[in-house]
Amino acid sequence: MGVFERYLSVWVAAAIAIGVALGVMFPPLFELIAKAEVAHVNIVVALFIWVMIYPMMVQVDFSTIKEVGKNPKGLMLTLIINWLIKPFSMAALGWLFFEGLFADFVSPETAQEYIAGMILLGVAPCTAMVFVWSQLTKGDANYTLVQVSVNDIIMIFAFAPIAGLLLGVSDIHVPWLTLMISVVLYVLLPLIAGVLTRKALNNSAQNEAAVQSFLEKVKPYSVIGLLATVVLLFGFQANTILAQPLNIVLIAIPLVLQTYGIFVITYFIALKLRLKHNIAGPACLIGTSNFFELAVAVAISLFGLHSGAALATVVGVLVEVPVMLSLVAIVNKTTHWFKE
Repeated sequence: MGVFERYLSVWVAAAIAIGVALGVMFPPLFELIAKAEVAHVNIVVALFIWVMIYPMMVQVDFSTIKEVGKNPKGLMLTLIINWLIKPFSMAALGWLFFEGLFADFVSPETAQEYIAGMILLGVAPCTAMVFVWSQLTKGDANYTLVQVSVNDIIMIFAFAPIAGLLLGVSDIHVPWLTLMISVVLYVLLPLIAGVLTRKALNNSAQNEAAVQSFLEKVKPYSVIGLLATVVLLFGFQANTILAQPLNIVLIAIPLVLQTYGIFVITYFIALKLRLKHNIAGPACLIGTSNFFELAVAVAISLFGLHSGAALATVVGVLVEVPVMLSLVAIVNKTTHWFKE
């Protein structure tokens, strides 16, 4: 785990502070950037997010899918959690907190946007950081790759319908065309680019070594893209954040509860299924963490740069890494629970 990934929460916190400061000092600059839109997609933010997502997609190897039959239980666990439980539990927590417990602290309109951001996080299963979590828990790297590859295929077809359903249930207007454009722009096209890049690299003399060498070179740019996006988002929302700093905490509370809750459910099922530890650990962590880069991009496209939905997805970035590292520690300390 590189220095960027290990201290990602620190970098994100610094990017938040820088973004807020720049937003207060140079509001005309952020207003100019905000106007650079085509079909509700901000060009500058889209560029940074592509820089984020592309290296992750290069890691996906669809040739590993043929290995699914060797241990289907772990894959089925991940798929059930990611697509049948997690999106709906995230939406339920959003409604519980922002339409119930926190209703006195935020306006109804803001509450709806926060719920929307949470829903987008819940419908986006982790694609990149799960490789880090798998490595830290001594997981089966090849099996983790299978899980990510299958999830990415499903995400192409399931993300928009599930997100649209839950947003509609929340009485939030769903701009379907924008949602579909977002899926194509931030999932399908980067995935195709990653597959083509991997194919080109695998055709070289070094094969997999060439892929790993390429990833080592481009991964730092992925983190830079993430931090630049965070700076922009918090720059756009600087005045709102300074006026209502409590809202960051309010968003973080249900996100943290969701993460720990999904982990407990998944880990319990993994124990009952008697999965091997090197499969159970990554299976639980991929079901727990989020593809926050996609959630951020779609929130911006659907609701705008200044929206509460965009803010909620970025808070997801802030809380995910420290919470996931605590779960990694739990997985490593409970190896003896699983019989190899």
